[in-house]
Amino acid sequence: MAINQEKDVPPSPVEGVAEKPGRFARFRAFIRRNPLLHTTWRIGVFTVGATVLLGGLVMMITPGPGILGIVVGLAILATEFAWAQRALHHARQAAERAKEKALDPRTKRRNTILAVICGVLAGAAVIAYLTVYGFNLPWNVNDLTPWK
Repeated sequence: MAINQEKDVPPSPVEGVAEKPGRFARFRAFIRRNPLLHTTWRIGVFTVGATVLLGGLVMMITPGPGILGIVVGLAILATEFAWAQRALHHARQAAERAKEKALDPRTKRRNTILAVICGVLAGAAVIAYLTVYGFNLPWNVNDLTPWK
């Protein structure tokens, strides 16, 4: 799709008639023309993006969708900053590599084997607890020695 160089307006599907840009595009063009509004807009985008990004970093330690918060924060920052676009591009490439690695048949087989082994061990631990203590919860066990 060619861009009309005179007005920066994409050509209309009907020949000879140019479409007007959308409301948001006109709003952004207006803000970019005014240096004070443009700086204010960039500060606002930075504040919101950095807050979401920091929230994602905090959620990497605490419960929550940390990676999603980081990606959304970078996407918000990437609307205005080139460094964030590069970081988002690198994050997407890393996610693509991780996806390809996770879909590798040897990795899937290994993960399945490990999951089965961990499930069997957890089941054995539950059965051992029930045979030693009966159906008493750990905080209700009076005698903590496993032998009698």
